[in-house]
Formats: sequence, structure tokens, C-alpha cells
Amino acid sequence: MDTKLYYSISEISEQFDVSKSLIRFWETEFSILNPRKNSKGERRFTKKDIEDFRIIYHLVKEKGFTLEGAKKEIDQNKERIKQKFQILANLKIIKVHFEAQRDDLIK
Repeated sequence: MDTKLYYSISEISEQFDVSKSLIRFWETEFSILNPRKNSKGERRFTKKDIEDFRIIYHLVKEKGFTLEGAKKEIDQNKERIKQKFQILANLKIIKVHFEAQRDDLIK
């Protein structure tokens, strides 16, 4: 289990395969994305920030929303979108569990 509290912009950039400049740009465009900054001014993302970034990424990069369209969708449906991501995460856990059971049966 990951016990990290904060993630760097580099880690987020790698995780989503996007540039750091895109992350900084989206931070200015989307009010839900508001990472803390340390004394050096370096961004520190919490798990909540990553969840919010994932919503933006999903709408813009995967669904093809414009920035304005994504902002509107987030304003109107943020909780529904978060629930959808939680359901998908739970389904992935269940899938891994069943795959492990299948592999045990095959042995």
C-alpha cells in the first residue's frame, strides 16, 4: 500500500504521460486542481489532487472534451464522475482477485 502523502509534478507527469507544462496549464484553467507548494515553490500533489487531475485527464484526453466543456461537466457532474471512478477502481480489484483465484485453480 502506498503511504506517500505528496507527489511531485514529475511523478504526476510520468503517471499520466503528460508534460509538466500541461499540468501547470491545467492548474491555471481548472479551479479544482490546486496543489500545495512547498517553500521552494515546488508543487506537491495529494491523492485528492491526483483524483481531480484524473477527472480532467479523462474528460479532455480520453473523452475529447474542450477545456470549456470539461469545466462545465465538472461543475455539473463532479460527484457522479468521482463515483464512476470509484466503481471502476473496485471492479479492477475484483478482477485481480478473480484472476488470482483462476490462476490458483489452474495450478
